[in-house]
Amino acid sequence: MPIRAERLALYPPDWPEISARVRAFADQKCEFCGIRNGAWGYRDDAGKFHECSRDGFGKDYGRPPFWFGVHRIIAIVLTTAHLDHDESNCDYANLKALCQRCHLRYDAKHHARNAAETRRKKMRTLDMLEGK
Repeated sequence: MPIRAERLALYPPDWPEISARVRAFADQKCEFCGIRNGAWGYRDDAGKFHECSRDGFGKDYGRPPFWFGVHRIIAIVLTTAHLDHDESNCDYANLKALCQRCHLRYDAKHHARNAAETRRKKMRTLDMLEGK
């Protein structure tokens, strides 16, 4: 996942190398679901990933994502997750190589808490502006 510009200063200068080592240590596979980095395929209604051969797709369709029949063909991208959600903590015990789906699922509660706090702050600001 791309690093937001306002969070970039939290990462060490050698973050690209650290992230690459984490993914290499995981053998370029998601440490939660085992899916291979760079795999092409689709997820069924249950969320199970089905890998497709690139041979039939590359010439006709280019790079994913694209639709093939009823299936949206995607390319798996391995990311490096901070298990404690602290971008400055780059201890290898705190880092895992995860596919984007697993990373988003792992971070879902954290994102929900942040979104709720943002909404609370916005409401307090609106209340102050309205004089309540």
